[in-house]
Amino acid sequence: MTWGTELWDQFENLDKHTQWGIDFLERYAKFVKERLEIEQTYAKQLRNLVKKYCPKRSKDDEPRFSSCLSFYSILNELNDYAGQREVVAEEMGHNVYGELMRYSQDLKSERKHHLQEGRKAQQYLDQCWKHMDNSKKKFERECKEAEKSQISYDRLDNDINATKSEVEKAKSQLYLRTHSADESKNEYAAQLQNFNGEQWKHFNVAIPQIFKNLQDMDERRTVKLGETYRSFADVERRVVPIISKCLEGMVTAAKAVDQRKDSAIVVESFKSGFEPPGDFPFEDYSQNLSRTGSDNTISTPKNEGVVKPDPKHSISKAAKNKLWLFGKKPKSPLAPSLEDFSHLPPEQRRKRLQARIDELSKELQKEVDQRDALNKMKDVYEKNPQMGDPQSLQPKISETMCNMEKLRSEIHKNESWLSEVEGKVSTRGDRRPSADVNHHTPHGRESPEGSYTDDPSQEHRSPPHQPDPRQAHQPDEFDDEFDDDDPLPVLGHCKALYSFDGQNEGTLLMKEDDVLFIIEEDKGDGWTRARKQSGEEGYVPTSYVEITMEKNSKGAVTYI
Repeated sequence: MTWGTELWDQFENLDKHTQWGIDFLERYAKFVKERLEIEQTYAKQLRNLVKKYCPKRSKDDEPRFSSCLSFYSILNELNDYAGQREVVAEEMGHNVYGELMRYSQDLKSERKHHLQEGRKAQQYLDQCWKHMDNSKKKFERECKEAEKSQISYDRLDNDINATKSEVEKAKSQLYLRTHSADESKNEYAAQLQNFNGEQWKHFNVAIPQIFKNLQDMDERRTVKLGETYRSFADVERRVVPIISKCLEGMVTAAKAVDQRKDSAIVVESFKSGFEPPGDFPFEDYSQNLSRTGSDNTISTPKNEGVVKPDPKHSISKAAKNKLWLFGKKPKSPLAPSLEDFSHLPPEQRRKRLQARIDELSKELQKEVDQRDALNKMKDVYEKNPQMGDPQSLQPKISETMCNMEKLRSEIHKNESWLSEVEGKVSTRGDRRPSADVNHHTPHGRESPEGSYTDDPSQEHRSPPHQPDPRQAHQPDEFDDEFDDDDPLPVLGHCKALYSFDGQNEGTLLMKEDDVLFIIEEDKGDGWTRARKQSGEEGYVPTSYVEITMEKNSKGAVTYI
């Protein structure tokens, strides 16, 4: 069924219907716009919610409990879910709302064009009808005038009293009127034929074509609505797999919660490494009381069967504080954190030292990589001088080498503290005497508290003879610290004022203007222990070098 044949006389109704169709399309577009605004608001609120419950935190505050990790995984999945809602809103805005609004503008223009053509065709038909009606009216008037002239001529022609001139005049007038009536008749016939032809074209060609165009336009509008309905659903359908993955991720995070693992983390986080306190002996303070015979008791011989207080086991205030876990924990003043973490329990101290060693090792590897890169660049410059000056890289290489020495020293110091902690932990676990711990303490090293070992023999070293300022006198013997694989910390650096052959064992060969690292100061024997950048160590005469010590070298400059 076509509008052109079935609705040939419903121009005004079709005008209203097509307008309603465009209004309905724009109403649906408005619905889509409000829907995508809801999606945008929903996604924004979800992201704000994730941001609220997943605040920025430092590396030390990273959660380790499986329940916390699972919760943050759920937050990440929820954030991805919010991203998919934003995708839905974006595609709805572009593929549905934007397309509908553009199509609505096209429909308005097309509808206006078709309606204008219909109105022009109607106006042209009306104009043809007016021409035909005017010619009809003119023909009617001319016929009436001709009838009057006929009646007047017949009256004069039958009147015997009428003169011949009057009869001739009436006859002439009748002829003119009859001729005009014939012309009006011909014009009316022509106009009528023209109007009938235009009317047939109007209702059988022009109007059907215009109405067909309107029908095609309205049908395309209906098809477009169906397509946008489908697009509206396809936007949701395309994100369903990703949303399903987000939900699966949340389920996986929920399954990853492990209560036993979390309990083990609690133990690892708060385990002190201390042993539980032992039994306290009974302290009898009544042994000095005098007893009389009237007490009807058997007196106990003096100093027999009486447990004397053991000074080693006397209950002190510090020992009583060990019982805080059965009551309220005593308040302790806030102590500053020490470099060796000796203020922490053994187990926590071991973890902190190990973490620091790992971090310093990473920094050392960076410096090693930088040194290797600089050396390669220096080799390239030496082979191709036009590319750059090799000597310009020497300060940077020296600085890198110095940083490497400092990092090695820092690692060595922390490894010494770690070895001490691990030795104490293993000794406490094996129930060994505390003297065994001191037996394994490295020779010539400081304890974490900054004091040397209690064994005097381990601090003693035989000093070499004082060398001559111009002719170096070699030392007779050196201690066995050169057998220690662990390098000593860098205390400063020195510049050679004179050359030194270093022929004796334990001495170090140096040339004038060489720069060395100081690892042990002169102890009054005239010799200073130094290290080259290559790692070679030995003693050099103190008077042969110009020494510059690092500020706060103890503890500040360390070896890895």
